[in-house]
Amino acid sequence: MGRSKTFADVEVVRAAREAFWSKGYESTGIADLETATGLNRSSIYHAFGSKRGLFDEAVESYLDDVVRPRLAPLAAEVVAPNALETYLRGLRDAMVDEPTSLAVNGCLLLNATAALLGHEGGLQQVVTRYCAELRAGVTAGAIARHPDVDAPTIELIATTVTGLVFASMVVVRVDRTAAGRTLDAALSAAERSM
Repeated sequence: MGRSKTFADVEVVRAAREAFWSKGYESTGIADLETATGLNRSSIYHAFGSKRGLFDEAVESYLDDVVRPRLAPLAAEVVAPNALETYLRGLRDAMVDEPTSLAVNGCLLLNATAALLGHEGGLQQVVTRYCAELRAGVTAGAIARHPDVDAPTIELIATTVTGLVFASMVVVRVDRTAAGRTLDAALSAAERSM
């Protein structure tokens, strides 16, 4: 049985998450993690087993603190008709109008898939689950917004919006305006029944 996480553990993982998010897994050294977390090398290895172990915890923290709270209204038992639009507008604000880590660095998981680490099976499984969660939420939001629309059209809306969300999370690192336009296109696709 694993040990339960303390407040200090959670804060260490969040600090490491920010280091990984800003520099990428490969470019974040143990010295960077020591600086970010306030722990020394041996404490990091003792608590997390390895740099990769700490990264895996940071990824779970990213999903739990950043991704899932935003998706929660789309994963609710009853999804509001405006939930998808609210999600997209909130994401746009976080990426274009606010100085968030998402706006500055893009998506932690998508960035990791572009690096050597992206070929590793464990990370691929996490990203696959993340993609499925987003797709399921977008689909639920599209169904709630367009209850009388046929399944192939809902599928088209979900595919379009999900793809545009992922595109915006990649491009935001270099062009916030383009990310905003991409999310505006996603919002437009979500609002009409194609």
